[in-house]
Amino acid sequence: MKIRTKKLPYEQVMALPRPKHMNPMRPHPFFRGLIRVLSAPTLKKIHYTVRRERMELVGDQPCLILMNHSSFTDLKLAYGIFFPKPLCIVSTTDSYVGKRWLMPLIGCIPTQKFVSDLTLVRDMRYALNEKKSSVLMFPEAGYTLDGRRTVLPRGLGAILKRFKVPVVTVTTWGAFARDPLYNCLQIRKVEVSADVKCLLTPEEIEVKSIAELDAMIDKVFAFDQFAWQRDNRVAITEAFRADGLHRVLYHCHNCGTEGQMEGNGTQLICHACGQVHEMDEYGQLHCTTGETRFPHIPDWYDWQREQVRTAIQNGSYRLDTAVSIGMMVDHKALYMVGEGRLVHDENGFILTGCEGKLHYEQSPLASHSLNVDYHWYEIGDVISIGNKDALYYCFPKADVSVTKARIAAELLYEMKKA
Repeated sequence: MKIRTKKLPYEQVMALPRPKHMNPMRPHPFFRGLIRVLSAPTLKKIHYTVRRERMELVGDQPCLILMNHSSFTDLKLAYGIFFPKPLCIVSTTDSYVGKRWLMPLIGCIPTQKFVSDLTLVRDMRYALNEKKSSVLMFPEAGYTLDGRRTVLPRGLGAILKRFKVPVVTVTTWGAFARDPLYNCLQIRKVEVSADVKCLLTPEEIEVKSIAELDAMIDKVFAFDQFAWQRDNRVAITEAFRADGLHRVLYHCHNCGTEGQMEGNGTQLICHACGQVHEMDEYGQLHCTTGETRFPHIPDWYDWQREQVRTAIQNGSYRLDTAVSIGMMVDHKALYMVGEGRLVHDENGFILTGCEGKLHYEQSPLASHSLNVDYHWYEIGDVISIGNKDALYYCFPKADVSVTKARIAAELLYEMKKA
């Protein structure tokens, strides 16, 4: 899947008119049916099953659906679960590029990832109360990197109290194993299931505090897809299952070198010290050149997180890399405006470029997480920052770990907030 790009000078991009706000539309019945038909081949392949709990409390009334975000399979699965229920889907603005006429008819509500957006809350409320359509939201915003939830924003409970509709949660199992973000869009043969539950009725929301509501959502999203695969003996036999794994595990725990890991075939190799790990059919790592320290991938990820935390605390963390810069200011294209430099340290992000015309700074407190992606729209690994006026998509020219940048951004937010 690709995105429309266009080369344009920075000053011309900044002068472009911004899209006018439109209220959400109730998804058109024709397009609801069409998406369900187009989803059918995938749903047949994954042999999806659904376990429902307390859903009789929802019935036909509009509800807020909170779903974990593993892969593009999620959207097709949602249509399999809820069709013919009308769904307004909270979608990122990049999905609108070249499809501005279509997305509202499907019922999509545009938003910018990890950018404060009060309009989104109003739009969701409008869809629920005025258009009588359920709203599907992925509160993690980005795909999971290591099979566990990304950091959730605080204050979701306050939004639930404003909406006063039932809250339904969807937790998928197998969607990540079928198409993990790191694996270069290669599909594996995995069956997918989902737990669908009416978590809260309006009456239950009324009597709970915001903190209690946030805690309930946190509990639902406390999943570990690699542990699920291991414990349920879900075998992935494809020979490419470790391709791209170095995007998640970029730091060798044996020699301490970063940027020398390579996931290829069924192996994860450090080219600095020669240590080799074999990834078995159940998603576990086994060191073939020494002792296995982290068989469970999320444990290795947590170790990396602690290394970044230490670097921040002792003042040695710094990302400084040349980047190609794309900008998004409307729904017509990703505008490639030129070259620049992205710096990230304890003071946040500084992006400069376009022959000195571009200078953008972003505080560590601007967002609780960071929008990063692997092989984004087949362009490359990306770090995205920005605000309501413009989003900046930074494609590092060097071998830079965007995963480390996300970890650092989350930790800096946490530390500054505290």
